[in-house]
Amino acid sequence: MDNIILKGLEFRAYHGVLAEEKVKPQLFKIDIIMAVDLSLASETDDIADTINYADVYLDVKDIVENNNFNLIEKLAGYIADYILAKYPILNVKVVVYKPNAPVKGDFDYFAVEIFRKK
Repeated sequence: MDNIILKGLEFRAYHGVLAEEKVKPQLFKIDIIMAVDLSLASETDDIADTINYADVYLDVKDIVENNNFNLIEKLAGYIADYILAKYPILNVKVVVYKPNAPVKGDFDYFAVEIFRKK
């Protein structure tokens, strides 16, 4: 299957369970992998025959920056469900990374990976 991948999208937003997460913006990184048949677009070289990834980026930006969820599970699921409903794709994987999670200890990030299909 063909994929369109948006990797390492970065946004600052207010998602989290703790009170301070609701008032101080945190960094969230997001990967989107959409399974789509790109055979026609690869022949025609026409953007009308594919998914405009700039539109997907703006949709994800709007969701992340204009909503507040307690859990990154909810954020990832919301993004996945929205993309799956809006675009002609077969499935989508969304990974939400929270590199500065308020957890004492050493780590690269915490993340949630959600997969949805039609």
